[in-house]
Amino acid sequence: MNLPELTEPVPHSAGLHRPSRVLPALACDSHMHIFDARFAPSPHWPRTPPDAPVAAYRQLQQRLGTSRTVVVTPSTYGTDNACTLHALDQLGDSACGVAVVDAAVDGAELTRLAAHRVRGLRVNFVSPQSWGTTTPAMLSTLADKVARHADCGGWHIQVFAHPEQIVALAPVLRALPVPLVIDHLGRIDPVQGPSAEAYRVLRGLLDGGNTWVKLSGAYMRSTVQGPSYADTLPLGRALVQAAPERLVWGSDWPHTTEAPGSVNDADLVDLLRAWAGSDAAMDRVLVDNPARLYGFATAS
Repeated sequence: MNLPELTEPVPHSAGLHRPSRVLPALACDSHMHIFDARFAPSPHWPRTPPDAPVAAYRQLQQRLGTSRTVVVTPSTYGTDNACTLHALDQLGDSACGVAVVDAAVDGAELTRLAAHRVRGLRVNFVSPQSWGTTTPAMLSTLADKVARHADCGGWHIQVFAHPEQIVALAPVLRALPVPLVIDHLGRIDPVQGPSAEAYRVLRGLLDGGNTWVKLSGAYMRSTVQGPSYADTLPLGRALVQAAPERLVWGSDWPHTTEAPGSVNDADLVDLLRAWAGSDAAMDRVLVDNPARLYGFATAS
């Protein structure tokens, strides 16, 4: 069954067509951000954030056919998770969150975040952070706090890092006491693909059984770009073959790293289909895996 094309574009999403297949029930967009003008950006952030509230994101869900989502606090807000928590309250039990905190976070704050269905903490080595430079020690400290805090049962640490940083961090990543989620394909250069040193490290982490990868952000390193992002196919397919049970997909809407209006989210869903190689594998990435990682089976 093919649904009709849209008559008006979704904010921050190019094109009017829908994905090439109707997505399964409970399909999850496991990485996106909400920006709401009612919440002020952190003083450290250099750019004006987009207007991307929950109402606009719901239009994207209707276009793509997703029903579950994971709201990730962007670096724009520093360690203030108020916008994300407000979005989770609006989206209800079909949404979980990933928060940003600094190394001094206490148990009371972790408990508060857990009560709003936060399921993990993001540690960002790429974007400007309100505390300055993110260090390996900070990563280890936050992972230890998550592991020790009773209200964080089932939480994970999500790491956004450059490929060379993943290589350098390998001993720390292997030693984390909680599940690890690597953002955006590890930012691995598609030209190198599975031959990259960072892929070797990532494959070792996946083989260890404690690591997940987000199949997202293909446009960050692609030189081909949409609609095909064909240069990312070897990397995406290698990850699916290596650990189909520990991959999730994310739109990364509203695509703040890209020129406005340049990303077609339906193309990104079709790219996942090309990476997965079969509808069954695609459904695993969209439904089964995020249900386990984020606890949607119980949250819903």
